Amino acid sequence: MPYRRPARAGALLGLAVLLAACAPAQTDTSGAGADKREGTLRVWLFSEVDQEPKEQVVGDAVAEFEAAHDGVTVDVQYIPVDSRAERFQGAFNDPSSAPDVAEYGNTDLAGYVEAGGFADISEELAGWDAYSGISDDVAATAQVGNGTYGVPWFLGVRALFYRTDVFADLGIDTPQTLQEVVEAGQTVREEKPDMLGLSSGGAYTYGFLPFVWAHGGAIAEQEGDSYTAAIDSAESKAGLELYSEVLSPQNCPPQTCAQMTGNESVQNFIAGEAAMTIGGNFNMNAVEDSDVAEDTAVVPLPGTEPGSVAPAFAGGNNLGVLSGTDHRTLSVEFVKLLAGKKYQQRMYEAMGNLPTLSGVQSDVAAADEDVAPFIETLDAGTRFVPVTGAWASIDAEGVLPTMVQRVASGDASVETAAGDAAASLDEAFSGE
Repeated sequence: MPYRRPARAGALLGLAVLLAACAPAQTDTSGAGADKREGTLRVWLFSEVDQEPKEQVVGDAVAEFEAAHDGVTVDVQYIPVDSRAERFQGAFNDPSSAPDVAEYGNTDLAGYVEAGGFADISEELAGWDAYSGISDDVAATAQVGNGTYGVPWFLGVRALFYRTDVFADLGIDTPQTLQEVVEAGQTVREEKPDMLGLSSGGAYTYGFLPFVWAHGGAIAEQEGDSYTAAIDSAESKAGLELYSEVLSPQNCPPQTCAQMTGNESVQNFIAGEAAMTIGGNFNMNAVEDSDVAEDTAVVPLPGTEPGSVAPAFAGGNNLGVLSGTDHRTLSVEFVKLLAGKKYQQRMYEAMGNLPTLSGVQSDVAAADEDVAPFIETLDAGTRFVPVTGAWASIDAEGVLPTMVQRVASGDASVETAAGDAAASLDEAFSGE
C-alpha cells in the first residue's frame, strides 16, 4: 500500500482533466446489456490506515463528475483490503450487489478475469489520449490475454536505501552493481558485526526477484496462453546464487534473515540495525520519521553492469469496470477522470501514490527529489508476475520464498531448490 505524506500546498500544479462540455444523452434502459446514463454509480475503493486525504481527493473527483453528469450520483464505499477476496467473489456471484467501478490489486486481476468479474475496456481506452502516457510494461499490469481490464492507478517500486554515515565511516562508495551491493554489505558486517549489511529476507519475494531479473532470468516464460517455469534457467540460478550471498553470515545471517518478510527487512533499516535495505516508495514516510532519516540516501537498485538498474516489480492498484455493470459508459468515464492526470497528481500529493502516467511522473520527480530514484527505476523498466489465476495459489503456498529459504538454511543447493520450485510452478500452471 502507498506511504502517507502530508499534502504540499502549491506543489505539483497539474493540468485539469477535462470532461466533455455536454453531458451524454440521458437514458434509463434496463435489462441485459443496459447502459444507463443516469442513476447511482457505485464505486469500491480500498480503505487505508489514514484515508482522510484519499477521501478528500476522491470527493473532489466525485463532485466534478456529478456536476458534469445531470441525474448521476456517485456512491463511494471503502472496503478493507484484507477481506477483498470475499467481497469481490460475492460481487461476481451477485451482480446486483456489485459495484460499477472498483479499485483492485494488480496481482489479483488474472483470477478476477477468469471469474468473469471485470469488463474488457480496450476500445474505450484506445481513444483516450492520456492512456498513451502509460508505459507498455505498466499497462500490462491491467491486461490479461488480449484484453485490458482497467487503468493502472498507482504503483509501488523498490530501490536501494543505504546509510551515508556508515558508508563514509568505512570508505564504501555507492554500489554500482549488484555484486558491489553484496560486497558493501560484507564490508559492513566485517567492520560492524552488530549491524546487518543488506537487510533483505528469505520471505521477501520482491526483494530477491530483482537479482533474478537483472541476470536475465524469469519466474516463468509465456507460451501462448500458458506459462512454463523458468526459475531454474541458468540466468535465474545466477541471480539466486548471488542472492544467497546476501542471506549468509557475512551479510544477513540466515538465523536472522531467512524468514524475514519485506516489512521486517525494512524495519531493521529504520531501527538503525542495517546499513542497507531494498525498500519501496511506500516506505519513505517511515524512514523520514525515523532516527536514520538524516543519514539515509536512496538510489535505484543497480543491475549487473555499472549504470544499469535491476528491474523492479511493478506492484500497485488499478481501477476497473465490473462486467455486470449497467452503467458501462459512465463507469469508464469515471475511471478516466480518477485515473487521469489531474487526480493522479492530487493522489500523489495526498497519499504519496506513485503515478502511472509518464507526464505526471516527470512532474513529481522534478518537484520532489525523494521520489526521483523510484521514477528512474520505473523508467528503466519493470517486471510483473505471471498473469494467470494460478499465481494466487503459487503466492499463497510460498513457492518462491521456500526455494530461497532452503538455500539459505543449507537444506538444498540452488540447483536443487530451483528445480523443485520449477516443478511446483509447472504443476500450478497446469492446474494439477
